[in-house]
Amino acid sequence: MQNASYNYPTRMIFGPGTRAQLGELLKARGKRRPLIVTDRGIANLPFLAEIAGILKDAGLTPAVYSDIHGNPDKPQVTGGVDAYRAHDADSFILLGGGAALDVGKVIALMINHPGDVFDYEDGNPNMPPVDQDIPFNIAVPTTAGTGSEVGRSSVISDEQHIKRIIFDPRMLPPLVVADPELTVGLPAGVTAATGVDALSHNVEAFLAKGYHPMADGIALEGVRLVMENLETAVRAPENIVARGNMLMASSMGATAFQKGLGVTHSCAHALSAVCDLHHGLAIAIMLPACMRFNAEALPDRMARLQAAAGTDLSFDRWLEELNQRIGLPLRLSEAGVKPEHVPQLVAIAINDVCHGCNVREVSRDDFEMLFKSML
Repeated sequence: MQNASYNYPTRMIFGPGTRAQLGELLKARGKRRPLIVTDRGIANLPFLAEIAGILKDAGLTPAVYSDIHGNPDKPQVTGGVDAYRAHDADSFILLGGGAALDVGKVIALMINHPGDVFDYEDGNPNMPPVDQDIPFNIAVPTTAGTGSEVGRSSVISDEQHIKRIIFDPRMLPPLVVADPELTVGLPAGVTAATGVDALSHNVEAFLAKGYHPMADGIALEGVRLVMENLETAVRAPENIVARGNMLMASSMGATAFQKGLGVTHSCAHALSAVCDLHHGLAIAIMLPACMRFNAEALPDRMARLQAAAGTDLSFDRWLEELNQRIGLPLRLSEAGVKPEHVPQLVAIAINDVCHGCNVREVSRDDFEMLFKSML
C-alpha cells in the first residue's frame, strides 16, 4: 500500500507506519505538551504506550486523558477540559474511534470558548460565536467507521441520552494521521459494524436531497471500496491493504455526508438512546429496511448504488447478504430490542435532524413501520 499526503478536506498523512511522524509534526508547530485524548479500551493497548514513546523520543511531554466510554456525553468533555488545563497542555492528539475523536474535538472547542457544551448545538439560533483560538490537534483514527477525523461536527448525548450535534466548521481537525496498522487489532465484530457505518455514510450521502455531484462521486467510490475490502478486513484482520482501503472509505463517507444523511441515522440514533445499541450495529440492522423504503423515491440512484456494489441483487438484498457474510445480526430482536421499545424509538427518531435530508419524507407511521419490520 502506497503512503500519501494531501489536503482534502483537511491535511491528511495516510499510510502504514505514519504514526511515527507524530512527534516531529507537533515539534514543527512549536508544541511541547500534547494531551492524548483516547478511550478506556485503548488505555491499556500497546500502541498507546508506543505513541507516548514516540512523543517522548521527540522531546515532548505528553499526558493521557482516557475517561471516554460508551456514548460520548458532557461529563467526558468537561473532564477532558480539566485534564488539558491540569497538564498545562498546548495541543491535542485525538486517538481512537468515533467516540474519542468526537469528544476530543469538543474538548478542543471548549478550551477557550465560554458557556455550556450544548450552547454550540447545530441550529441553535443563540449559539455564541466560535471566534477564539482552538488548540492545534491531530486526529488519529483507530477504527474505520465514523470518519470523525474529517468531520466538522461531534455527536454528544445529553442527560436524557438524546444525541445532539455540536457543529462548527473550525472543529475540523487541521491534521489527520491515518495509519491502518492501528486498526489491525480490532475485534471482527467491531470491524464489521464500523465498516457498515462507513458504508452507510457513503450511501445516505449519495441519496440525500440536494445538488452535490462532488459528494456523489466520492460516495460511490466509497461504496466500491467497502464492497471490495470489508469482508477481507473482517476475515483477514492483518491485511493492511484491506484495512487501509476501509480507513479511506470511512474518511470518504464523512467527507461526502457534508451533503447530508438520512432516515437510517435517525433510526440508529434512537436505538442508541433507548436501547444503548452500538451505533454501527444499529445502522447495519436498519440499513436494508431504510433502503427498501427509499427505493420507491429514487430507483435510478438505487441502480447506481447496485452498480457500485457490483451486484445483480437489489441493493437492500445485497446489504442483508453482506451482514450475513460478516457475522452481524439481521434483526433488532437479536440485539435485545423489544416491541415495547417502539413508541419511544419513534418519539426520538421523528425529532432527529438527520431524516430532514432524506430523499423521501418520513412520518411517525413510517418510523413505526421501519422499526417493527426489523424486530
